[in-house]
Amino acid sequence: MARRSDVLELAILGLLGEGPKHGYQLRKQLNSMLGTFHAISYGSLYPTLKGMLAKGWIAEDGPADAGAPALSGRRARIVYKLTADGKEHFQTLLDDSGPEAWEDERFNVHMTFFSRTEADARLRILQGRRSRLEERRAAIRGSLSRTRERLDDYTLALQQHGLEGVEREVRWLSELIAHEESGGTRRSVDSEGR
Repeated sequence: MARRSDVLELAILGLLGEGPKHGYQLRKQLNSMLGTFHAISYGSLYPTLKGMLAKGWIAEDGPADAGAPALSGRRARIVYKLTADGKEHFQTLLDDSGPEAWEDERFNVHMTFFSRTEADARLRILQGRRSRLEERRAAIRGSLSRTRERLDDYTLALQQHGLEGVEREVRWLSELIAHEESGGTRRSVDSEGR
């Protein structure tokens, strides 16, 4: 399973690929990207940024408020930018289509940057994710068939809900795979969802 720091590095590199950002901006966008159940604290963000600085993947671009009058007791926000090594490492991470890329959190972050991922890598990731979920679906069905009569109505409803969610994602992935195999490109959605 992918380490959380690897997922965080992928997300940070992708966000900095869009332009320089300071820690507050990164944290806000990461929390939006990863969702409320995977909220990023400053206690995990800044050590990750420090490690990425040491590896040369990112660089400090100076304070975000350089030239502004200093406010008493307030530190200047450091802006981070992607380096050439960081761009190369990000591309390596995007091209990684192995089993770690199929796991829940890593897949979601990877999918966020699919527009920058090579078509063959996208297809392998989608196929691997579908395969992983088909295994999960089979396990849930097997568990339900063995334990159905022993479960109370609420637990049974929860298990059925989980199965329906996995089945829905398998259908969605199958549609994306068919689209990729047909050579289609995803269009961007405008602000009104069209």
